[in-house]
Amino acid sequence: HPMKPHRIRMTHNLLLNYGLYRKMEIYRPHKATAEEMTKFHSDDYIRFLRSIRPDNMSEYNKQMQRFNVGEDCPVFDGLYEFCQLSAGGSVAGAVKLNKQAADIAVNWAGGLHHAKKSEASGFCYVNDIVLAILELLKYHQRVLYIDIDIHHGDGVEEAFYTTDRVMTASFHKYGEYFPGTGDLRDIGAGKGKYYAVNFPLRDGIDDDSYELIFMPILSKVIETYQPSAIVLQCGADSLSGDRLGCFNLTLKGHAKCVEFVKKYNVPLLILGGGGYTIRNVAR
Repeated sequence: HPMKPHRIRMTHNLLLNYGLYRKMEIYRPHKATAEEMTKFHSDDYIRFLRSIRPDNMSEYNKQMQRFNVGEDCPVFDGLYEFCQLSAGGSVAGAVKLNKQAADIAVNWAGGLHHAKKSEASGFCYVNDIVLAILELLKYHQRVLYIDIDIHHGDGVEEAFYTTDRVMTASFHKYGEYFPGTGDLRDIGAGKGKYYAVNFPLRDGIDDDSYELIFMPILSKVIETYQPSAIVLQCGADSLSGDRLGCFNLTLKGHAKCVEFVKKYNVPLLILGGGGYTIRNVAR
């Protein structure tokens, strides 16, 4: 399976070896409880994730189909705990920002943007981003979500499609590409109309072109929407050389996007996401 949780350990080792840990506080995430996860997900879906194991899969055939678990989203030992830690880290980051105990919080094991209310999708089981945004909304009137993964941030967009309290902006490859959503014309609905922004892109985009799109659009979005908190999903599969992605961004180009968002001095939650060529992802 192309998703390798080991990439998070490599990231952590780089932080240690470069001495970057001295510039931050590092916390062990708590395991999100079923109660926390059902703030977005359905009870029966979370109950299913808690119960399923490689050795009892045969008893759950029907439910596996219903919840889209099995192919892209396989069952593995420790699946539920992985979901708990990923979600727990993102929610804890949001709590830190809410308490004004940090200006920037980071969860590299988060950013699992495809998960739906009752369905796994694209290697994502529990949508830590939606859970973190719901936490931020307790203290913030408007939250901006930005997604620079090569895949459309469909799970987050869908969760907040009809509200103006969360604006979603996704830059992604479009056309015959997973998950197939994120058309330019998808702009939100009801109260959320004009509060979803999609920027579909073609293969091979490089740093300069990306910057020419990302910066003008986001400066307009931030000035107009005036969010009091921002969540940035930094999927590394938009980097050049990714085994599933097909953009030509370098680490510098990716980093520039983060730097650009950071300079607005708005409380910022930074999350991981996709990324399937491990040494790139960790860097």
